Amino acid sequence: MTIVGCSQAPAVDVMGSLFPAWLLCIALGAVFSTVTHWILTRRVINLPFPFLIYPCLGAVYAFTIWLAFY
Repeated sequence: MTIVGCSQAPAVDVMGSLFPAWLLCIALGAVFSTVTHWILTRRVINLPFPFLIYPCLGAVYAFTIWLAFY
């Protein structure tokens, strides 16, 4: 009988070092959030509360990447 919670934690091999997968997801979420900010400012779309929307958008991206790949 195998229990999923007792398996090894997901890790990503980066140049010989193992990093936790959640760290990669957070970094990619921040990058995608920055790209989204750049796209919206190029199209002159102003958001009402950018200090609240962009961190939440980064979290949504990070959670989506986690669900898609892990």
